[in-house]
Amino acid sequence: MLELRHLRTLTALRSAGSLVRAAQLLNLTQSALSHQIRLMEDRYGGPLFERKSLPIAFTAVGSRLLALADSVLPGVEQAERDITRLSQGDRGQLRVALECHTCFDWLMPVMDAFRQRWPEVEIDLVSGFHSDPVELLKKGEADLVIGSACGPRYKVFPLFRFEILVVMAQKHRLAAKRRLEAADFDGETLITYPVPEQRIDLIREVLAPAGVAFERRSAELTVAILQLVASRRGLAALPNWAIKNYVDYDYVLSRPVGPNGLWSDLFVSVPPALAGKAYVGDFVAVIREQCARTLDGITLLS
Repeated sequence: MLELRHLRTLTALRSAGSLVRAAQLLNLTQSALSHQIRLMEDRYGGPLFERKSLPIAFTAVGSRLLALADSVLPGVEQAERDITRLSQGDRGQLRVALECHTCFDWLMPVMDAFRQRWPEVEIDLVSGFHSDPVELLKKGEADLVIGSACGPRYKVFPLFRFEILVVMAQKHRLAAKRRLEAADFDGETLITYPVPEQRIDLIREVLAPAGVAFERRSAELTVAILQLVASRRGLAALPNWAIKNYVDYDYVLSRPVGPNGLWSDLFVSVPPALAGKAYVGDFVAVIREQCARTLDGITLLS
């Protein structure tokens, strides 16, 4: 029998673009997802999508089932939200603080989608740069932090893992290197957001342990950092999604750090009192779904 989970599988495949990322989005193992798809294909007598296409190209059978999913699932999800509103109340607020300032780029569409699903919930960004967003939670000045996990006092929802790449000008002295090591930064200027050094992964994980001496300069906007990099004022270390367009158009170069790359994990943290709110869980789900669809080079966390 065709079930809602089968329809959700198809929409996850479309959103994620691959079996691996769809499994992450659905919190399933890849083998469990493949088994579910095989059962559906056995039932309908043919493949649902082309196995060697990236992104996924659906067959006529798969496309018809996707059309059914698009017709059925929005009504089911709206009914579930309505029932939650009746049981939990239909109003609330989410004041969002960012530890990862490059998240602005993908967060705006996420917030727009969330407002359509939860119009009664007031969602807004806590403005300005904050040296410690967790303090905003402690003081009750924010309801939710996007960044590193805030610790055992808070409920933490996993989002995704991403690689931090070093960006440099086209003719920088390090441009010929395929990967950078700590010693390559000796005497260089590192351009960062105006945050404490312990919150900068490259400094905390690579440069400080190696005792590398470097200069530091700060800018508040990603585009300003990249402009400084392009004009040979220094190097920067930014998430892969934040620099992709600039690298694709040869505005700057990017290089990984170390033999295995420099990786970071992103989470949502909220106070325990908010953890059970349906709109909080749905906000996390919208982030995961949209980022799986739009951000290259990330891995959803389970």
